[in-house]
Amino acid sequence: MPKILRPLDVYKHLPGINCGKCGESSCMVFASKLIERKATPQQCTPLYEEPKYREKLQKLLETIRPPVKEVWIGIEPNILKIGGKEVLYRHELTWRNQTAIIIDIHDEMPPQEIKKRVEFVDNFKFIRIGKELTLDGIAIRCVSENPEKYAKTIAEIMEITNKPIILCSLDPSILEEALIIANKRKPLIYTATKQNWKEVGELASKYKCPTAITAEDPSTLKSLSATLNKNYNIDNIVLDPQIRIGNIAETLSTITAIRRAAIEKEEGELGYPIMTAPAAIWSIEEGDENDKKMLESVVASNLISRFVDLIILHTIDTWTLIPIIVWRDCIYTDPRFPPGVKPGLYEIGKPNEYSPVLSTGNFALTYYLVRDDIEKAGINAYLVIVDTEATSLQSSVAGRKYTSDKVIEAIKETKVGDKVKTKALIIPGYAARLAGEIEDALMGDGWTIFVGPRDSGEMGAFYEKVFKPWLEEKLIAK
Repeated sequence: MPKILRPLDVYKHLPGINCGKCGESSCMVFASKLIERKATPQQCTPLYEEPKYREKLQKLLETIRPPVKEVWIGIEPNILKIGGKEVLYRHELTWRNQTAIIIDIHDEMPPQEIKKRVEFVDNFKFIRIGKELTLDGIAIRCVSENPEKYAKTIAEIMEITNKPIILCSLDPSILEEALIIANKRKPLIYTATKQNWKEVGELASKYKCPTAITAEDPSTLKSLSATLNKNYNIDNIVLDPQIRIGNIAETLSTITAIRRAAIEKEEGELGYPIMTAPAAIWSIEEGDENDKKMLESVVASNLISRFVDLIILHTIDTWTLIPIIVWRDCIYTDPRFPPGVKPGLYEIGKPNEYSPVLSTGNFALTYYLVRDDIEKAGINAYLVIVDTEATSLQSSVAGRKYTSDKVIEAIKETKVGDKVKTKALIIPGYAARLAGEIEDALMGDGWTIFVGPRDSGEMGAFYEKVFKPWLEEKLIAK
């Protein structure tokens, strides 16, 4: 189990002068932010600018370095951060830096196909519970073995996208031609092997770019990373243990062994992000195309679950990508903090003084499902979100986090009663037992309480059959 850092462990390696240049009120606060990965050492300018703090800086970097180093690919504002893992299992703390999903392109593709794939990566967007899920970059493979053609393809791609890129070739001379064009974008160099490590190491050192190393077994990866670090002072390394298409179980086993060695055994030579390429499935000649797409999606999802920090995919079919990015989002959600929305009053559509008031909890999935269902039903309404500590509605009712007192308090705090003449509050069907208590408390203010359906997808039918007749009768009576 890796050591748990405390603010004092970090504070002793800071200047301790509370100058505020980092943007925090004190060095102790800054130490806490460093541990939480909400700040970077570079924000402490005295450490970098004053020679007397040089030793402290070195000690600080050693202290806060996670067992799996964080490696940056690309430049601001499109830096891709991978690695930075501190624990083996996400439930021990959390996993940081989502697995990067990269789409491959090669220089033998027709120009229109290249443009299509680049634009797809740039524009891909899927909204899930309020979060925008996207793709992360492009891997440019040299298939032609022609340095000039490869460099030209890279230049054309760089003209139309600012996404991080990976330069893929085993030939150092081809990689150098590519780096002359692309080095300012800080691409990932792919890849160094036991045959070409010296030449690739020289390129990585010369152009100051992160580099990948690949080998079939962890011991060779360990040797290569140690050699590059020692001979060329290269520490921005990504490990590729080589995917075995015919034996994915063995691939997963190898990756697990590498990550265990880094975190549990603290083997620094293996303490780097791991990458692999499910796109290699397309090298299999036989087989149905849709079967390959499905297999690529399944393999990618397994790799994300098993410690891989960067994957390269070939297919750009949306139906294969959505399961992967949704699964990634689930895996990298901090287990300590369920996704929630801010409690308060929200408007759906264009509500008026005769619109219903609905209430639910602040679990993000609940909020977005309810909101979408109400919008689809064409209902203009006010939605009062109660603070349930971001737990699901059923759990919050059972665990007394969605209570009559909280609903009453939310109604009064949001002053939604001032916005409607027909004060109608619809509570969730799962909270039906709270209706009497809420009605007793709010009846004096003129509120009528309805128990809505358990499934918000039935809200349209409920509105037509229950609420609308009630509203019409109310208006006629007036």
